[in-house]
Amino acid sequence: MNDRIRAREVRLVGQDGQQIGIRLLPEALDMARDAGLDLVEVAEKANPPVCRIMDYGKYKYEAAQRAKESRRNSTNIVVKEMKYRPKIGPGDFDTKTRKVRGFLEEGSKVKVTIMFRGREVQHPELGRRILDDIAAEVEEVAKVEVYPRLDGRNMVMVLGPVKKKSRKQAARSARPPVEETAATDTAP
Repeated sequence: MNDRIRAREVRLVGQDGQQIGIRLLPEALDMARDAGLDLVEVAEKANPPVCRIMDYGKYKYEAAQRAKESRRNSTNIVVKEMKYRPKIGPGDFDTKTRKVRGFLEEGSKVKVTIMFRGREVQHPELGRRILDDIAAEVEEVAKVEVYPRLDGRNMVMVLGPVKKKSRKQAARSARPPVEETAATDTAP
């Protein structure tokens, strides 16, 4: 920027984006100062380097605003984890499954883990049955993203929230289809 540019001559681009041409560095700096703006090197690898006349402070401010806006519009997907055991009782199963449903309704993904101890790992069908029951309990708010698989002494399944329909889509699907009357019907 300005006096930090080391090239002898530069390809100059005006503040409105038009090509001015190749100029000596002092001449380009004078043109920028006369306009009350900065000379900014935009392509240093080019031969000669490309420089643009612009308000550098305003450019940095606008770039920061664009970055802030894109961060605001992005959504962070959080992965929560719920751990079960093969010998879980019905009360604990219901409590944990309610918690899983709550996470999914918030919009988080849920990693459900069945932990096997000792010889329990020889009966993976017990863990599979529990994971199938969980998926069945929360099927209206979740879809299975990663199907159950054995990972060492754990069996893992990932559930993701179902995209909610917008109000218009929900109203359209709830409305019964309009039946068309045939044009050949005649009144008696």
